[in-house]
This record gives sequence, C-alpha cells and structure tokens, in this order.
Amino acid sequence: MSITMRRTVLRSTVLAAATALAAAISTLPAQALDAQWCKDVHIRFFVGGAEGDAFGTIVYNGAKQAEADLGPKVDYIFSQWDVEKMVQQLREAVAVKPGGIAMMGHPGDASIMPLAEQAHKDGIRMMYQNVPVPKVTAAFGGGYVGAQQEQQGRALGAEAFKLAGLKAGDKAIMIGPFENENRGARERGTVAALKEAGVEVIQLSSPPSGEWASDPNLAIPVITAALLNNPDVKAVGYPGGQMLGNVPTYMQAAGRKAGDIFNFGFDTSPQIVEGFKGGWVQLTADQQPFLQGYLPILSLCQQAVLGLAPMNVDTGAGFVTPENYEIVAELAKQALR
Repeated sequence: MSITMRRTVLRSTVLAAATALAAAISTLPAQALDAQWCKDVHIRFFVGGAEGDAFGTIVYNGAKQAEADLGPKVDYIFSQWDVEKMVQQLREAVAVKPGGIAMMGHPGDASIMPLAEQAHKDGIRMMYQNVPVPKVTAAFGGGYVGAQQEQQGRALGAEAFKLAGLKAGDKAIMIGPFENENRGARERGTVAALKEAGVEVIQLSSPPSGEWASDPNLAIPVITAALLNNPDVKAVGYPGGQMLGNVPTYMQAAGRKAGDIFNFGFDTSPQIVEGFKGGWVQLTADQQPFLQGYLPILSLCQQAVLGLAPMNVDTGAGFVTPENYEIVAELAKQALR
C-alpha cells in the first residue's frame, strides 16, 4: 500500500471513530438529564434546626426545590442544632446505606471522622453544608457548600468596626459557640478582627446543645445581664439568624431603644428584615442558605448518576445593611433568601 493510500485510510479511520464518539456523546444529555433524572437515588439530608427554624427553613426550601427538580428520594433530618443529636442521626443514616448523605458539619472533624470512614467503606457519597470539615473531606472525600467560617467571621468583624464607627478602646459583645472547633471558627474570626482593631470584646458562649438557636428567648437573661453590667457597650454580635431576628426582644428587655446599640450578625430571615425596618439591626452577613439546601442534593445526584466530582461552593455573598436590605426583603419573607 502506498504512503498516500495509508494516509487516506488512517484519516478515514480517525474520522469514523470521531464521528462515532461524537454521536455517542450527543446522546448522553438526553439520556442522563431527562426530567427526574435522579429518581433512583436515595438521599438523607440534614436540615440542621427544628422544623420551622428561621435559618433551617430556608435550607429546607432549597433542598425541597432540588428534590422537585431532580427527583431523588430524600429523607429530611431535623436536629435542633444539637451536635450530639446530629452525630447519632448521622450514625443512623450511615447504617441505612443511602446513595448519599448531605450532612451539617457542626459536630466537627473529630466527631464526624469515624462515621465518614464507615460511609466511605460502604460506598455512600457525602456532602457537607453550612460548616466545613476539611480534615474529613481530605481523608474520605466529599464536597462542601457554605460560607468559609473564619473568613466570613473576620470579614463581618471588619465591616462592623467600620459601619458602627467603632474606635480603639470601644467595647463590644460577641456571642457564639467559641469552644466548637469547626462551627466556632466564624465567631472566633469576628472576635479576632475586632480585637485587632483595638476593640475590647466580651465573649458570651452559647450552649453547645444549640438551644439558643432553637429558642432564642432562652438567651434573654444572659444578654440582658451582659448589657446591664456593661452599659458602655457599643455593638453586639450574634451567631445566627435566629438570635439576630430576636434583637428587639433582647434590647427591650435591657431597656434599650432601636439604634442605641449597633446589632450585627449572620443570615437573613423575615424577622431580620423587620429588625432592619425597625432600626434594631444594622448589619448581617448573608450566606445564602437556599444554596446550602439545593446544591448538596444536586451534587449528590451528579455524583451518583453522572460520575461527577463533589461540588465545593462558597456561598458567602456579602453584607446586608439598612441601605440595601429591601433588595432581599421579599425573598427573605418567603424563606428563600
């Protein structure tokens, strides 16, 4: 066979192979992405709080939308933000051997690690939301959807210092689960940013059981006492939307009026929107919890059906203030933002 003929045959062979490959690839989207394309996948999804929780409801609504869009069978797990309960529920979830688990990272690396190892052995895909567990994902895989805790906390502290007009020597209160290695990184970051700017920070540790998030009124005596003992406090920071939404109650219990103290924290909710409207709340960091519901389910479906790698998405979206809160107000009232 001449060189010219061999080249012609080779080109024809390559062209035929490429055509066949293109034809095969072109059929994949229609086969894989029909409506309810994830219907054969069973997922256990951790919402975090109790049913009706201000933050958890937005996460839940995002997850329910993903379930409706993609079609998986989803079991929803409510934990009242109790980290010990989350660990027990995760143990039960791994035992069921679903196709995937979307887990709140609040218990931290050490508590989750052995259960993540078991899930890995059993071939259960894992996603984590709201609180990152970097040691777990480094060891046994999985993705993360949520804000980066320390980074977001530091950014909030710097923004609060600026917007509140604080100066070195001023006094602030910061509430948070400081002893929790992973979850407390956010509030520790806020404290660090304020202290580095010269602010004196009084730290109020929230209970590890998450009861202040489940029922913010339980914190009234502690916050009231702190304000009465420190009448010169210029700002108060809160660890989540449940407590930030309860600011009017805290301030009134301590005999303070709207605007007397710069109140800041994390998340959005109908209560926080009303707090902005009434002048009680001055700043919050938005972490888009709807995405923390939707994207872990989407990622587990993509892993199970399409063989894609786990998602890693930073949902920290910036800040909401009295100047821009109306942009997100309507969606917040619908528990979507």
